[in-house]
Amino acid sequence: MKKKLLLHICCAPCSLYVWQKLQADFELSGFFYNPNIQPLAEYEFRRLELVKIAEKFAWPMVYASYDLRDWFSAIRGLEGEAERGARCSVCFRFRLEKTFCYAREHGFECVASTLSISPSKVTAQINEQGIALAEKYGIAFLAENFKKKNGFLISRKQGDELGVRHQDYCGCVYSKVERLLRLR
Repeated sequence: MKKKLLLHICCAPCSLYVWQKLQADFELSGFFYNPNIQPLAEYEFRRLELVKIAEKFAWPMVYASYDLRDWFSAIRGLEGEAERGARCSVCFRFRLEKTFCYAREHGFECVASTLSISPSKVTAQINEQGIALAEKYGIAFLAENFKKKNGFLISRKQGDELGVRHQDYCGCVYSKVERLLRLR
């Protein structure tokens, strides 16, 4: 019997390869919890893209609340941090903690996240938070680097074939500003 794994999903394109990679070994359910994504229109766009993919492939999904105020409270004082810095570690922990809470309440044995597929993310930061939360909640964390073996490129190609747009910033207002300043 396969272990029940709750997969934290950041967006539709990143979920494609990761879901395919994990489905042979786990009974998967997806968990979309990303109150870091701004503006609200971008959040809704990403959520609806995932809805489209999840319905197409009959993925069991949970769409958690958009706790924007809580997210801003969690990262307070780190607004000036560069992407890949301390703010990102706090953001990863914030989102993964909600995932672990849901996993514990609903009998999941393992948690993983699509976040490590992004070449813009530091996998060690993500896995460090997941491992710490695994100890806290007594639920295993699958500490993966899904960008290995061209995971990001494969997922991007799959998304393109399905007509799913890939984002050009992580989602938070601070990463969007950094991206716009780099383009100047």
